[in-house]
Amino acid sequence: MIKWAGLEWGGFRFRFHPLFSILLLFSVITGYAAEMLILFGIVLIHELGHLTAAKGFGWQVREIQLLPFGGVLVVDEPGTVPAWEEIAVALAGPLQNVLMIAFAAACKWAGLWSGGWWDYFMQANLIIALFNLMPVLPLDGGKIMQSLLSYHLPYHRAIQWCAAASLVVSLTIVGMAFLRIGSHGIKLNVLIIGLFLIFSNWHTYRSVPYLFLRFLMHREARAGGFIVKGALAQPIVVNGRRKVADILRLFIKEKYHLIYVMDERGVIRAVLPEQRLLHTYFVDKKPGCAVSELLM
Repeated sequence: MIKWAGLEWGGFRFRFHPLFSILLLFSVITGYAAEMLILFGIVLIHELGHLTAAKGFGWQVREIQLLPFGGVLVVDEPGTVPAWEEIAVALAGPLQNVLMIAFAAACKWAGLWSGGWWDYFMQANLIIALFNLMPVLPLDGGKIMQSLLSYHLPYHRAIQWCAAASLVVSLTIVGMAFLRIGSHGIKLNVLIIGLFLIFSNWHTYRSVPYLFLRFLMHREARAGGFIVKGALAQPIVVNGRRKVADILRLFIKEKYHLIYVMDERGVIRAVLPEQRLLHTYFVDKKPGCAVSELLM
């Protein structure tokens, strides 16, 4: 099993992927140690942007994982924070790249240090920012995509679709590594990135039930927040035979729901708040019961 190196700094835990050591050693051997350190610094500042935004919103940050091609901010916010906060935190990383590009452009214009180094610095920032904005998890673009979908789609469907779409994009990246293989050989860096993303998103896809359960466990607290602030309710109209677990899969993250139970004649038998179904699921432990049984 591959072990990650880690350290504590500023009250936060940073973990480094083992490939970092290999890449650093390879860069020293090939004479590109300075370029490697610059890339590492850019990635670190990118992730610190995420960290600063997350802490500003009061999120619980577990650690920062630094990978060979970027980083990942690991938080304990299982679908409970507003989607706009998730988008803001995701954009905070690429924003640091934009600021660093502006800083480098100003230094180059002022004639500070070698212009070639500033060109490399700006190009590296641009590549890292654009790469992280790709619509694939766990990159920033994938998180933004999932947050935007959660405004309109049931949360279960949003995380399921995003994981599936990310797998497709990851497979496409692997396919790109083999383009024009006869004349240029395999693009090893692209292949490694693609394989890592496939592994990560396959794990995410298999974890959808677990991720959704964590969302439901914190849903009642979020629902209470909707009620305190006042919110337009999103109705869910179901037949009385519909199972509680199936109805919960229709919950939209950014909406509060009232469940309208309708009989065979199209008459509304009852209107239930979403907390009633959550209570049946977790407290009564009857996820498979029909919603009509709650009216007895």
